[in-house]
Amino acid sequence: MKYLRQIMIILIPYLIGTILQLLFNLPIPGAVIGLILLFLALQIGIVKAYMIEDVCEFLLSNMSFFFIPAGVGLMTAFGVLKGKWIPFIIIVVISTCLVWIVTAFVVKFLRKGCQNE
Repeated sequence: MKYLRQIMIILIPYLIGTILQLLFNLPIPGAVIGLILLFLALQIGIVKAYMIEDVCEFLLSNMSFFFIPAGVGLMTAFGVLKGKWIPFIIIVVISTCLVWIVTAFVVKFLRKGCQNE
């Protein structure tokens, strides 16, 4: 029952984000809005980290399973990618590096903020 409660705490902001995206026809995916809502709930204190800790640890430890659908989707799109491998690889490498850099700066910024408190 504890895990069900924790997963519901994570899924409710996702559902609200999806509803907001559909109602207001926003260009941002509902899942992203839900993540922002969950982040805000954690920052404000509506949701405490211990309330979702166990499910989050499970999801993070099994994250590789979530990439299987993307890999299968890529395999089914070989015909679309035919002759476009070089630009595709360049885009993947550049976007991966950008994500690393932005993540590093965000973590650095957040750690500075936590040290000042």
